[in-house]
Amino acid sequence: MTKVLAQGTFDLLHPGHLHYLREAKAMGEQLHVIVARGENVTHKQPPVLPDQQRLEMVAALNPVDAAHIGHPEDIFVPVERIDPDVLVLGYDQHHDEEKIADALTDRGIDCAVRRANACDTEYDGAVLSTGEIIDRILQNRDGE
Repeated sequence: MTKVLAQGTFDLLHPGHLHYLREAKAMGEQLHVIVARGENVTHKQPPVLPDQQRLEMVAALNPVDAAHIGHPEDIFVPVERIDPDVLVLGYDQHHDEEKIADALTDRGIDCAVRRANACDTEYDGAVLSTGEIIDRILQNRDGE
């Protein structure tokens, strides 16, 4: 059985998240997802939603077989525990594939690293980022 791992913040779920997880699931039989702890999100604005809420939302999605909260200090601890065959990075995630692959090798994790494709929605007005959702809410509610 091919075990696949995806990871991310998953704050304010949107179609891009679902696309990423569906694509990751298609790369194997079992999909595990690591939801980043809010305190570890340093490359962008911190999550709006608490860790447990984001974890529960991801766990409820159809492609996801198991959802895990990230480790407070070492992002590779849950990766070692899950021991995936494939780690799938999101289309727009800031991670460098080669550096991730090297770090996995250094930890003794035999795992391919792939990147998901961009989400191509078939309808107008799709919002594919949490930041865009927040901006749209603020724009639409600004006059109230």
